[in-house]
Amino acid sequence: MFFHIDPYYLLFLAPAFLLAMWAQMRVHSAYARAQGQAASLSGAAAARHVLDSAGLSNVEIQQIPGELTDHYDPRDKVLRLSQAVYQSRSLAAVGIAAHEAGHAIQDARHYAPLAIRNAAVPVANFGGQFSFVLFFIGMLVSWLWFLMPAGIVLFAAVVFFQLINLPVEFDASNRAKAQLVALGIADNEQMVYVNGVLNAAAWTYVAATLQVFLTLLYLITRAAGERR
Repeated sequence: MFFHIDPYYLLFLAPAFLLAMWAQMRVHSAYARAQGQAASLSGAAAARHVLDSAGLSNVEIQQIPGELTDHYDPRDKVLRLSQAVYQSRSLAAVGIAAHEAGHAIQDARHYAPLAIRNAAVPVANFGGQFSFVLFFIGMLVSWLWFLMPAGIVLFAAVVFFQLINLPVEFDASNRAKAQLVALGIADNEQMVYVNGVLNAAAWTYVAATLQVFLTLLYLITRAAGERR
């Protein structure tokens, strides 16, 4: 597709690509350091402790296959942890598990940005799948030019999702950090490693948000150029 080979697209997204590469390097480095630090509990046990302390004994914890597939399912009220996080007694596993438990606490406390994010998922998925199709049909077929702004509006839903996702992820990490200290799961020295993992992960969300924002800017600029 022309969108993928347009040099102006690559130029627009260069800052996001560079930030994403840097963020991934930070994640791998921080995870490796924290993975080598022993914790008093496994990831699953730490998550259970955090959930129970918040009165969420009804939230089940399941082990699932894959790497970094950890997530909280608000529909089934289930915390799903990858095998490495579920079983490992490392500070990396404890930090990731506590972060996902933070999402469960958000859900139980009716944290508004989480509710908005969850509601925006279907629209964002639809926009991500069809916005480019509409945009490039409108660009290539002159009498269907109106599909270009339609595609831009659809992609704006993806940008909105990413923008609302930032406070959700940051808040989950903040809840995790506070609970790990308050419950005595990690002391101040150990929290240096946990903070390293969660802070590095936060930069990946920032990079993803920058990428979709710059993509939207590219589409708007390209549409304006085509209509001249």
